Formats: sequence, C-alpha cells, structure tokens
Amino acid sequence: MRLIVTGGAGFIGSHIVEAALARGWTVRVMDSLDPGLHQRPPVFDPRVEFLTGDVTDPDAVESALEGIDTVCHQSAKVGLGVSFADAPDYIRNNDYATAVLLAAMERQAITRLVLASSMVVYGEGAYTDPVTGLPVRPGPRAEADLRAGSFDPRNPETGGILVPAMITEEAPLDPRNVYAASKLSQEHLAAAWARSTGGSAIALRYHNVYGPRMPRDTPYAGVASLFRSALARGEAPRVFEDGRQRRSFIHVRDVAAANIAALDSLSSGGGAGFRAYNVGADEVRTIGDVAAALSRFSTGPAPVITGEYRLGDVRHVTASSERIKAELGWAPDIGFNEGMQEFATAPLRGEAGRRLPATPQAP
Repeated sequence: MRLIVTGGAGFIGSHIVEAALARGWTVRVMDSLDPGLHQRPPVFDPRVEFLTGDVTDPDAVESALEGIDTVCHQSAKVGLGVSFADAPDYIRNNDYATAVLLAAMERQAITRLVLASSMVVYGEGAYTDPVTGLPVRPGPRAEADLRAGSFDPRNPETGGILVPAMITEEAPLDPRNVYAASKLSQEHLAAAWARSTGGSAIALRYHNVYGPRMPRDTPYAGVASLFRSALARGEAPRVFEDGRQRRSFIHVRDVAAANIAALDSLSSGGGAGFRAYNVGADEVRTIGDVAAALSRFSTGPAPVITGEYRLGDVRHVTASSERIKAELGWAPDIGFNEGMQEFATAPLRGEAGRRLPATPQAP
C-alpha cells in the first residue's frame, strides 16, 4: 500500500504512521506543522516521506498525492474552541480542506479514503425512558436544571430523567457546535465523493481518544489532556458538573489499529460507497473516573468536583462498536487502567523532541 496520512505529525496521525510502518507499507505524511500545535518539530522514522504543506492548498495537495493509492485523512482543527469566532477556521481546516483533498483524489483516480470523524456528530448520546423502555431523543438541557445541579437530560414530553444507553451508527445525527457541524460536513463530502467517483470511504467516529503525545492544555484539547496538564502543574484536576458524565475513553493505539483495519478492508476490495463506524472502548467510564485514575497513577492531588457547567455540553455519549467488530474485525486491546497508568506519566505533545518509532511503543 502507498499511503498518505494527512496530519501525520499529530496526536492520532503519528500513531497511525507507526502502525502503518509496522505493516511494511510505504508511508508519506503531509502536515502543516502549525507552530501553535508543534512547538518542536517531530523527527520521523527515516522510512517516512515527510512533506510540509497545508491541505487547503490545492497545489500542495496535488503534488502530495502523486504515486499514492490510499488516503488516511486525519488533518483537522479539533475541540470545542474558544467561541463562535473560531467558525471560519474550522470550516477552512476541516470542510474546505477535505473538499480540496477529494477533488485532487478524483483527478488522480485515487479511490480509497479513511476519514477521521468524531462522536460529536451525534450531539447527545442515546437514552431510553425508564418507564416505557423506549428510546427518547432529548433536547438541550435546561439551564435552570444545570444551575440546580440536575445534569441528566429529561424526556421532553414527561419531564422524567432519562437513562443513558449505548449509541449506534444508526442514531440521529445532531451536531451541536461548530466543530461537530464541520465533522458531519466532512462525512457528507466523503459520501458525495464516493457516489460521484465510485470510490470507497470509511469514516471512523472516534470517541474520547487519549494517550501519549496528546496535545497539552489548550482550548482545543480533550478532557483527559486537561486533567493530565493540571496534574503536571501540581494542581488538582477540576471536574465539571458532578463528574458522572459517561464516555467511551479509547487509547490512541487502539484508534490507530482501527485505522489499519479500515485501510486493510479498503485494500482488499471492500465495497464502494460510504460507511461510518464508531471507535470506542468496551468499558463505559465517567469523566470523574478519568480524573481519579490520573490522580492516583501520578500520585497527584485528588480531583475537585466543581459543579460548574457549560451550556451546550452533552451529558452522556457512549459507543457501541459492534459494527466495526463484526465488519472489520477490530476490537480495543488496551484496558482503562492499563491505558491511564501509561498516560499519567507519558509525554504530551510539545514536552520534548521525539522520534517516531517503527513500531508501536509498549504500554
């Protein structure tokens, strides 16, 4: 396989590069090396062909795709950001960049794509009514409830508290912030490209990814990184709401393995068209569980449950990954405690110069 990984110097992309090299594939990386994200340039395995370039630049993309047969598109602006003023940057880096990439792929007759998507396309997770057992789609949580410390969504018809369930790929898509809207737009673009060209596209909806090289404490970092950064400063992790928000925390090496499974499927002639898969852990854990585990494994101060909240945050999103297990043969391998123990002391992005090894690092 002649593979290009866009964003291959980043958190998830660099782990995909390692896993692809371990398979003996020819790997090219295209990354802008945004100085806001890469304080120190990475040192790649010598087998990697590295190109500095922006996916929004049509000429750079055209050149980067020469001789490539498969694209793994990881480049994106991630996280909730600072405010809606970030919207143009999300659209440029996520949607416009994807359109540029797909147009170049059509010109060069490249027909295989794996796309990094996200659980954020769902908005709130899946819920059932405790009385009827029927699925219910809640609306945004009322601020009066949040102020009163009642954080779980209600049945919009009865007002009763709903019970969280595992979300499947058939759930309604309801992006509730700019980042989420941009990720869903990327999926739509990939599906339209596949229909137009006869290509094959797989979107992997990552759930809460954590692990070595995660970005440090920024407005765009995930919650596990925020906790880890606080502990590195000797501070207690600050947990919003009551800490009982349920998530599917998944180790980055398991996410890389999911990408390899998707790429294998495409290379073996998996059907044309578009298909989306959840990529999440089997274990349902809470945000409070993550803060407590990182505090324990780093021997740092215990978490503080603040009761604070942010309007627009979702309460529970937990993945059913049964589809990817059944169709692509992937399953998570790294358990919660094993992964958190490693992450508690692993370097975050920008903490030290690093060389990308040829094979995944041992936990």
